[in-house]
Amino acid sequence: MDAANLTGKIALITGGAAGIGRAIAEAYAVHGAKIVIADKNKERCDAVQSDFAEKGYDALVSHTDVTNTAQVQSMMVAVNERFGKLNILVNNVGDFLELIKPFQDFTDDEIDALFNANLNSMFKVTRGAIPLLEKGGAGGSIINISSIEAFRGIPTAVVYSAFKHAITGFTRSLSLDLGPSGIRVNAIAPETTETEQVSPVDMTPEKYKDHIPRWNPSGRFGKPSDAAGCALFLGSDMSAWVNGATINLDGGALAAAGWYRTPSNNWTVAPVVIGDGFGYS
Repeated sequence: MDAANLTGKIALITGGAAGIGRAIAEAYAVHGAKIVIADKNKERCDAVQSDFAEKGYDALVSHTDVTNTAQVQSMMVAVNERFGKLNILVNNVGDFLELIKPFQDFTDDEIDALFNANLNSMFKVTRGAIPLLEKGGAGGSIINISSIEAFRGIPTAVVYSAFKHAITGFTRSLSLDLGPSGIRVNAIAPETTETEQVSPVDMTPEKYKDHIPRWNPSGRFGKPSDAAGCALFLGSDMSAWVNGATINLDGGALAAAGWYRTPSNNWTVAPVVIGDGFGYS
C-alpha cells in the first residue's frame, strides 16, 4: 500500500516549473495527483508542460506571476474550470532578490519587492485557493515553503528574514482558522538548497570548497528532492494530524546553533574560514 497515495488529489504548486517547486510537483504526480503549476517564467512553463505531457502526468501549467492579483484570480478560474477543486496548495515562491546589504540602505521599493515575493504573493494565492480547497472537502493541505532563516537572525538580509519569520505566524494562525474545515496548514523551512535560483556550491570560492562538508552537520547543502519528500508527507494522509507545524529541513543546521567542524573534524564555535564563505564581502 502506498502511504503517500495522492490519487484523485489536485495540487497547486507556485513557482513549480523549476527547483524545489518542480521537484514537489514531480513527486506529487508520481504518487497520482493531478498537478497545477504556476510560474512567471514562460520558457520554464513550456518546458515543464512538455516534460509532464511526455511522462503522462495530468497537469495544468499556468504562466502566472503570483504577485499579480488579477493573474492569480484568472488562474483560479482556470483551475476551477479544469478540475473543480483543490486539495493541496504549495506556496513555494520566494526570493531574496540578491538584496544583501545593511538594513538602513534598503529603499521602499526594495522592501516592497521583497514583501511581494516572499509574503504578499502567499497571501494572494492562499486567499484565492481557499474556496477551491473548501470544495475539495476535509483532508486539504496548505504547505508554505519558508526558510530556516525564519528561526534565526541573518545579517545584511534583515528584510528577507523578517518576511520569512512572518510566514511562521501566518502558518500557525491560518491553521487555526481553517482547522474546523478540515484543511491543515504547515510549513517547510529549508536551509540553503541547490537550485537554479541559488547554487551555493557555485557561490563558494574555490579556496573554501573543501570546507563545505563541514558547514552542515549532515555534510552537504540541500537538494530539491529533500523538500519534495517533506511536501509529500505534509500533502498526504501520513500527516493527517500535523497542523500549524514547521519542518526544519536543514540537515541539523539549527540544532548545531553555530557549531562547525574543523578540518580535523573537531567541533568549534570559532570561525572556520576568514571572511564570508559565500564571497558576499
